[in-house]
Amino acid sequence: MTNLADRPNSARGDRRREQLVEAGIALLRQEGWPGVTTRAVAERAGTNPGLIHYHFGGLSGLHAAIFRRATDQIITPLVAELLGAADERAALATMQAMLPQATGDEHTTRLAAELIVGAMRDPALGVVLRDELRRARTQLAGRLGRLHPGWPPDRLRGVATLIAASIDGLMLHHMIDAELPAGEALSAVAELLEEGS
Repeated sequence: MTNLADRPNSARGDRRREQLVEAGIALLRQEGWPGVTTRAVAERAGTNPGLIHYHFGGLSGLHAAIFRRATDQIITPLVAELLGAADERAALATMQAMLPQATGDEHTTRLAAELIVGAMRDPALGVVLRDELRRARTQLAGRLGRLHPGWPPDRLRGVATLIAASIDGLMLHHMIDAELPAGEALSAVAELLEEGS
């Protein structure tokens, strides 16, 4: 029988859930989704495999929790940096500075790749990623709206979508080709901004 202190609504239960999610993320980084099994996660967390069913309703629930946390770890810092930029040119400089950092860590790039694989493999995980990306685009559109109060909503959404897609594309290309001329691409965007001013 499970200890009452491990119940999902207790502080100890919260810590146990956290432990299981962190163990799952570590496995996902190292071995991909095939390595994130009930037994492997429980073993890495040093706990009973039955707690995965107890806290998450089974492996699919744990996968969803891992996916949400991993998505947050990758997307949130990038969006926060962009939202903190003074203007578009500062955001371009931020992107250029962050690109090697974001793609330079093998475990982080593996995690990003596994999120895409997971989203394509499991429609429920795809919904989580879709919602996180929508949230990021909405935040970017909001920031653009403050910078350009005269822009109509459809333009704000369109530019936010282009920014998000550009980041994804540059990251993907940089993961594959570390010599990608990202600086040249971002300079070209800056020149387009100058022309459009």
